[in-house]
Amino acid sequence: MADAKIIDGKALALEVRAQVAQGVAALKESHGVTPGLAVVLVGEDPASSVYVRNKGKQTAAAGMASFEHRLGADTAQADVLSLVEKLNADPKVHGILVQLPLPGQIDADAVIQAIDPAKDVDGFHAINAGRLMIGLPALVPCTPVGCILLARKALGDLTGAHAVVVGRSNIVGKPVAQLLLRENCTVTICHSRTRDLPAVTSQGDILIAAVGRPEMVKGGWIRPGACVIDVGINRIEGEGGKSKLVGDVDFAEAVKVAGSITPVPGGVGPMTIACLLRNTLRAARAIEGLDEE
Repeated sequence: MADAKIIDGKALALEVRAQVAQGVAALKESHGVTPGLAVVLVGEDPASSVYVRNKGKQTAAAGMASFEHRLGADTAQADVLSLVEKLNADPKVHGILVQLPLPGQIDADAVIQAIDPAKDVDGFHAINAGRLMIGLPALVPCTPVGCILLARKALGDLTGAHAVVVGRSNIVGKPVAQLLLRENCTVTICHSRTRDLPAVTSQGDILIAAVGRPEMVKGGWIRPGACVIDVGINRIEGEGGKSKLVGDVDFAEAVKVAGSITPVPGGVGPMTIACLLRNTLRAARAIEGLDEE
């Protein structure tokens, strides 16, 4: 059996970002509206700082307005909530993203629930989660949307496929399961308490791994020919003491069994920011009272 086809997340993210840029240009030309994304970073987490910088660059490249708010690690929760309130009221801001993780003195859930659901481009607010659950239009978390687009790129129509999701977080596992149901998949959600996990995962035509454990999913866990979407981004020590990024899937084993697979890096990661920009454009159109085109 030939090695799995590699699903190129970088290439697909470029396509999505190009579509967003076209939509932004059309919105400016026809309605004089520039979508605006505000990102709030509290503290100096190195990974978050890099991520926020990349978001700023790609927001500007898509023709959107980028508003960056950097607060000290000792900022009080009340001050973060006050900033969110100002951004909620700012007509130039159509999307608000508070970068996680937050320092220990701040209740992340309180901050997320303070964001206007119409501007919640991360899709984490309880109202957006609830709307997704019951099939109403909603802003949906960016990584799960990216997973669906990647699976569609590999397989086309997902109707009737058995999708197995490993992980039940509010950020990836639960929302991606809802999106898979919308795609008419049969969905199984696995987690740390699942009995005989490899036996369950090996039933999936589509396997989405989102557990945050380096290379946990082995080749023997995968149905031959399955589409594998690896959400994990884990930094481990490689040869010569140098660190390297790996996914939740043991790529070297999985690539010999799967039909198609996302690499790490270069798979799901680039899609997350692309889908954030997509959400911001959608939010801007909705806030301005314009129908989706």
